[in-house]
Amino acid sequence: MSDQSMAAGFAAAFLDYAAGEGAPRVPLLAASGLAEDDLADQDARIPVAAYQALIAAGIEATGDTSLLLRHVLETRLETMSIVGQIVHASTSFPHSLGQLNRYARLMADVPIPSGRDRFELVHEGAAVWLVDNRPCDGSWMATEASFARFISEFRRSAPEHPFEQVLEVTYAPPPHANRYPELFRVPVTFRATRNALRINPVWLDAAFDGGKDYVFGVFTRHADGLLDDLATRNTVRSAVEARMLADLHEGTLSMDRVARDLGMSRQTLYRRLKDEGVTFAQVHDDLRRRMAMDYLGARKVSVGETAYLLGFSEASAFVRAFRRWTGTSPTAWLGN
Repeated sequence: MSDQSMAAGFAAAFLDYAAGEGAPRVPLLAASGLAEDDLADQDARIPVAAYQALIAAGIEATGDTSLLLRHVLETRLETMSIVGQIVHASTSFPHSLGQLNRYARLMADVPIPSGRDRFELVHEGAAVWLVDNRPCDGSWMATEASFARFISEFRRSAPEHPFEQVLEVTYAPPPHANRYPELFRVPVTFRATRNALRINPVWLDAAFDGGKDYVFGVFTRHADGLLDDLATRNTVRSAVEARMLADLHEGTLSMDRVARDLGMSRQTLYRRLKDEGVTFAQVHDDLRRRMAMDYLGARKVSVGETAYLLGFSEASAFVRAFRRWTGTSPTAWLGN
C-alpha cells in the first residue's frame, strides 16, 4: 500500500550512518523527498516509500548493497524507536517478543496475512525458530534487516550466549551474499520456504537484566498513546481493536455496536475487514491472544484474573483458548 508509514527515527539513523560512510547528506534527503525537519522527532511518521528511496540512494552513493545490513548490525534499536526502549525494559526474550509484536506498527506498517503476529517462535524438536511472517515478496532488504536487528541487540547485550544459529531466507543470494559469513556468522540457506532464524534455546528461559517494572510502564504508556494516534488514521482493523479494548472484559462483543461506534453499518464493517484479510471474530480472538501474552508476560496478574480481563466466563475456557493459541497451558508458558 502506498500510504504505509513508519517511524522517522529509522530514516534519521540510516541517514546519519550513510553520511558517515561517505554518502552526501543533502542529495540523499532530496532523493527521499524528506527534509531534516521530517526526521527531528523519532516518533513522527514518514512514508515507507520515502525510507526505501533513502536506502536506495545511500546504496547508490556508496556502491555498497550491504549498507543497510551493516547499519542495522552497528546501531541500537533504542536510539530509533520507543519500541527499542520497551524491548530492553522487558523481563525476558519471550516477553520482549510479545511487546515487539504488540507495538510493531509503531516501527513500520507491515500488513501480515490472517491477523498473525509479525514474529513467532516455532519449536521443531529441540530446535527453536524465530519465524518472520511478513509476506515473502522476493526482496532481501527488509528480511535481512529484521533478523540482523535481533542478532545485533543480542551480540551487544550478551555476547557470551550467541543468539543466532542458522538462517533460512526465501530470497535469492543478494549482491553482497559473500559478506554474509562475516556479518551473520551462521549458515544461511537461500530460496528457502520461509524466513526464519534458528535461535539459541537458552534465551527462552534467561531473564533480562534490564527488566524494570516502572520503566517498562512509562515506555508502554507512551507507546500506547502513539498506537492510539496511529489507529485513528490507519486500518479499519486498528480502529476495531481500539474500540474492542474498552469492552474486552465483556466477552462476546457486538459487531453491530462496534460498527455503529465507528460510524458505519455492519455490512460496511464486514466488507472493509474482509478487504484487509480478516473477520471480526479473528480480530477479537487475536486481540485476546496478544493481550493474554501481555498480561501474563508482565507477571502482574494471575491466570484467573487474565481470563476475566479477556472476557472469558471461566478460567477453563481461557486455558483451552490459550492451548489453541500456543500449544501449551498458561501455567506451562509462565514456567518457560
